[in-house]
Amino acid sequence: MMRVAFAALHLLALGIGLGAVWARARGLRGPSPLDAASLRRVFYADSLWGVSAIVWIATGLARVFASMEKSTAYYMQNSLFWTKMTLLALILVLEIRPMLTFIRWRAQLAKGETPDTTSAGSLATTSTVQALIVITMVFVAAAMARGFGA
Repeated sequence: MMRVAFAALHLLALGIGLGAVWARARGLRGPSPLDAASLRRVFYADSLWGVSAIVWIATGLARVFASMEKSTAYYMQNSLFWTKMTLLALILVLEIRPMLTFIRWRAQLAKGETPDTTSAGSLATTSTVQALIVITMVFVAAAMARGFGA
């Protein structure tokens, strides 16, 4: 039953995260400069993206290292698993700039300052690219689950 729960949580986190990063991209393409309401929507979507990423990664690690579905050895020797991990690493690297920017914007708002949101368009593009990478990961995972890459 535990493996079913972890698989379900893993998939739910994926779905919520994909929706959140897509919503973040759309929110960042709002009015220029972004107003307070737009920023709140962006921050909400960003928070969902962050929480879902934590759940997604934690459940993924548990599934791999607790051998819930397949053995750890299966994953370690599977080329598609390493493709997924490379795509995940790319998402995490791409997340550095948005994360640091949103931390700064949140701090500025907390001080009553107006953040400079001129980079919102490029951050929206980053979020869209991340969403496309997540979708790619789903296809890679589906192939891996059917024995490809071994």
